[in-house]
Parts: sequence; structure tokens; C-alpha cells
Amino acid sequence: MDKLGTIALIIGVVLCVIGGYAIWAFLPEVIIAVKGLIGIAVLITGLMLVIFGILIFRE
Repeated sequence: MDKLGTIALIIGVVLCVIGGYAIWAFLPEVIIAVKGLIGIAVLITGLMLVIFGILIFRE
């Protein structure tokens, strides 16, 4: 591996460790955020299906 690949690998591992620790330290907030993201994804999916249904109904 060249220098850039090695540096990217080391930084990636360090960021994964820091991110894992942050998730563990703030677990209740992470659970709330994931629930919110699931709600947003369901909302966007519903809106897309409504628009798709309207487009099909017009034909």
C-alpha cells in the first residue's frame, strides 16, 4: 500500500472507534434519532406513493 492508503486506513479505524464510543456514550439519544429517521423515511415513502398514485389515477 502507498502512504495515502495507509493514512486513510488508520484515520478510518480511529474514526470508527470514536464513533462507536460516541454511540455507546449517548445511546438514548441515538435511539431517539434512529426512531426519528425511521419516521422521516416512512413519511417520504408515503408522499412518493401518494404522488405516484395521483399520476396513475390521472391516466
